[in-house]
Amino acid sequence: MNQLIPVTIVTGFLGSGKTTLLSSLIKSRQSRRLALLINEFGEVSIDGALIRASADGHEQIRIHDFPYGLIAYGDDELFIPTMRAIAERRANVDHVLIETSGLALPTAIMELLQGPELAGDFILDATLAVVDTPLLLSDQFERSADANSADANSAVANSISSLFDQQLEFADVVVLNKIDALDEAALLLAETRVRQRAPNVRFLELAYNARLDIRLALGLRLHQPTLVAHQTYTPVASMPGAESSVLASQNRLNGHAHSGMSAHTHGLATHKHFHEQDPGWLSFTLRSSAPQQTEKLKAALLAAAQQEPLLRIKGFIRSEDSANTVLVQAVRSRLVISADAAKPAPHKSELVFIGYHASRANIAALLSEHSGTTWR
Repeated sequence: MNQLIPVTIVTGFLGSGKTTLLSSLIKSRQSRRLALLINEFGEVSIDGALIRASADGHEQIRIHDFPYGLIAYGDDELFIPTMRAIAERRANVDHVLIETSGLALPTAIMELLQGPELAGDFILDATLAVVDTPLLLSDQFERSADANSADANSAVANSISSLFDQQLEFADVVVLNKIDALDEAALLLAETRVRQRAPNVRFLELAYNARLDIRLALGLRLHQPTLVAHQTYTPVASMPGAESSVLASQNRLNGHAHSGMSAHTHGLATHKHFHEQDPGWLSFTLRSSAPQQTEKLKAALLAAAQQEPLLRIKGFIRSEDSANTVLVQAVRSRLVISADAAKPAPHKSELVFIGYHASRANIAALLSEHSGTTWR
């Protein structure tokens, strides 16, 4: 029987810092040979490019991009063949890391890992949910006080809250990220809020400088079959849907194991991608061939974030101020623009926008007006 390849799923809301955390894990991987599946919600692979920069072309790190946030969901025909290809070269793979999109739940991957095509080769090691701690503490994940309100802001708040809660619900480990400016009292409050929202979370970890000890992320074996003699059976949190198949290995539900720890259940029903459940979430790419003045573009992006319900902006720009690629990363109105000294400037600027009922036409017009260049 083949030794099962451990799989770690990294989930978390838009802009929580999943890619940066993964980059740090790659750098501290020691001798581990890794396969990474990067799940983008957008047609331009921003996260995959950043992860590749961290890997620095190392032959023991293989990266697979999944565009449009469809990994393991619905009509995705790439996930199982990719995992089967990884299994075929198992002698060169110690661990698989899967980064979900910021609008995805980990449950679809969890279900397929227990399906007949993958259960004989892979086992879930742990699911990590990365949290933007300042956003958590500023009540940005709270539901609208008026649950029945038709107001656009209420709809955004309720959709975000629902997704955030589900990501926490299915996590084994919650990683509090972006905590460098927080004191102990704030960290304790953040932990309390996570526990209130998701009491079954097994561990909470702190990621200073977006770094997590590799021993707290990989090799946790939280879903290994139990070695104890007595039998304990964990109830499935929700019954499988009508289209769900029988699990290939029923003993995976034997206490859900956790290496002898008490049971931690996950629903195994087939889940739709969250942006299919709530089609208000949109992603689109805008491009400009003209060189950008960084400060003007920054003002343009802030204006767009203030006038449109944008949750995430990311991409690379061609700047008049630098001969190198300039990286743009924004979570709501928190915007960081930085030059990449190792990467020459691209031929054109490309930015991915993710928002709730955001208007592509309005944002393109705002960027064109404030930057003095054409965006389309």
